[in-house]
Amino acid sequence: MRALLFAFARLFTTGFAMAGFAMAGFFMISAAKAELVIEITRGADDALPIAIVPFGGPQFADNIASIVSADLERSGRFRPLPDNALGARPTHGGDVLYSEWKNVSANHLLVGSVRQGTDGRHEIRYELFSLDRQTRLLGESLTVASAQWRDAAHFVADKVFEAITGVRGDFSTRILYVNVFPKNGKRTYRLELADADGQRPVTILESPEPILSPGWSPDGRKVAYVSFESGRPAIFMQNIASQERQKLASFSGLNGAPAWSPDGRKLALTLSRDGNPEIYLMDIESRALTRLTNHPGIDTEPRWAPDSKSLVFTSDRGGSAQIYRLSLADLAVKRLTFEGNYNARADISPDGRYLALVHRQRGQQFQIALQDVQSGVLTTLTQTPLDESPSFSPNGLSLVYATRRGAYGELAIVSVDGRSRVRLPARLGEVREPSWSPFLRP
Repeated sequence: MRALLFAFARLFTTGFAMAGFAMAGFFMISAAKAELVIEITRGADDALPIAIVPFGGPQFADNIASIVSADLERSGRFRPLPDNALGARPTHGGDVLYSEWKNVSANHLLVGSVRQGTDGRHEIRYELFSLDRQTRLLGESLTVASAQWRDAAHFVADKVFEAITGVRGDFSTRILYVNVFPKNGKRTYRLELADADGQRPVTILESPEPILSPGWSPDGRKVAYVSFESGRPAIFMQNIASQERQKLASFSGLNGAPAWSPDGRKLALTLSRDGNPEIYLMDIESRALTRLTNHPGIDTEPRWAPDSKSLVFTSDRGGSAQIYRLSLADLAVKRLTFEGNYNARADISPDGRYLALVHRQRGQQFQIALQDVQSGVLTTLTQTPLDESPSFSPNGLSLVYATRRGAYGELAIVSVDGRSRVRLPARLGEVREPSWSPFLRP
């Protein structure tokens, strides 16, 4: 019986292991070749049309406009017009004549240009206009190194998104994930991170043994994960820029599901050091442990509430896998999910309003669902049968998750209203265990 329970705990911790402007320091890590491919499978019917004119200047200037366009379209909130629908081609605000755009079915217009300096850096200018109100909404000049033009493009997309929607854009963020691919006839595991559009992947760790449950520190400078490189699970913390890593937990039994506290000083984690999988807190500096749960059921997959006052976790203490809340003030536990016979691997939205979770209503259909924390109303967001590991974007508007297409694992993004979906298959190998970064500081 204990062996069965332990296997069940492993099942939770691996997420039911489905068979299967950025900081310069990031780019010091060896590059991988497993770029994620963006495929928009569903866009919102009421997406806002926007005209994005190719930027004037050097050859890559047009690529900046293309990246901005792709970012905005991927969000599901915007529908960039095709090039053949654009009439005039202004590159700065002084050339914008509203009369030339009155018959163009767009609410907004973005123009820009790039000028190369003598020091090898580039000045990027962009301006956003409301065609309905005939007003200039945004205008800015950026000076960046030649290697940072892609960062600048994501930055522009962030600013345009926020100016129109009032919500901070997340295009300059990154996604952490595990890539599994064959090497010398054996399965190899890479912990990788890439831009939010899947480009510029870099490798954090490569191992012949599984890597599980990666997660970001709140400042986006470190990651924690579970590695089986020694033949048994251990929890590591790694600095992204320096690659320095420390082993935090390697106790007898299960060491799994690390989750950073909002202040970055503690980890919530699952340990079976005392015989049963329980939730613990670890002070990262002192390594001191505090046991939080004490129940014969399996408690795992902790996640912090944004206010640091509670955790949510997965437990079978009620007879099936469900989500519970643990108050850190008095260690009181309350069940949160009741619909369906399986709810696990929860993430909490940045505003604390929603839970994203792996939900099974019946049979073997595991899908991503969203539950309102206050009302308890649960909405299924995906229709694919084997979905896992949901992770909120830092602005709370989207979720990245792992799914399967045929025999291969891939990532996907769905908006929290379910109106837009994007596939992110890897060019090399299969990908799983995604974690969306916080907002990154320049």
